[in-house]
Amino acid sequence: MILKTKEEIEVMAKGGHLLKETINELGLMVYEGIKTIEIEKRAEQIILELKGKPSFKGQGGFPFSVCASLNEEIVHGLPSDYALKNGDVFTIDFGIFFKLEKFLGNSFDKKKYPNILNGFHTDMARTFIVGEVDSEIKRLLTATRKMLKMGIKKVRPGLTTGDLGETMQRYAEKQGFYIIEGLCGHGIGKDLHELPDIMNYGERHKGIKLVPGMVFCIEPMLSLGSSDIKLSKNGFTYITSDKSISAHFEDMVAVTEDGVRVLTK
Repeated sequence: MILKTKEEIEVMAKGGHLLKETINELGLMVYEGIKTIEIEKRAEQIILELKGKPSFKGQGGFPFSVCASLNEEIVHGLPSDYALKNGDVFTIDFGIFFKLEKFLGNSFDKKKYPNILNGFHTDMARTFIVGEVDSEIKRLLTATRKMLKMGIKKVRPGLTTGDLGETMQRYAEKQGFYIIEGLCGHGIGKDLHELPDIMNYGERHKGIKLVPGMVFCIEPMLSLGSSDIKLSKNGFTYITSDKSISAHFEDMVAVTEDGVRVLTK
């Protein structure tokens, strides 16, 4: 597990802010009739404008910059010529790798940044509704978003990853939704996936103790009908086993001496 310095967290927050602005722009493109590949193309244009690199492209052979997941697809959906239609539930999961020179110039003191000398990754996700959906789907998205907020509020030194997971699990189960098993949040920094794993369920006082310097992504995933997942035929996309609708929200946070800092803000 790689702890980040205060200076490194400050730099990652700048990248996280740019990622959030990008997600906001891509979200405005989510409307009936647009092909999901068009969102991918715009994301790549933005990466070029920001002088970054796609965090997801090439990870495990993944061929795109954006994970574009539809309805029963939970994560790692592939952009395509599919045109969004009324009633779709659509998730954009996106990350950008920024070189340190983007924020620090070419003459920065490398000794201050031992953990992310070459740069760092950013990562976040949002789920959107296309047109009109029934009230239960709206409630699913509301619950997943609130589950993320509750998890974030539980981040502070001295608590554990189990405390965080237990809080999210208890809320989701009260709402009657299913927590996706087998997928979770993760540490992030010079690598896209670092320790610790951040489960969306857990036991109080169990797991890894939270200490200042940790940076990780919290990403609750809920479905209407099943906790079980399966890998689709394309070899990348995970879907709910019963093909029920799912939702996914994700933010990148840092543990500080004062509590939590949301870096994708």
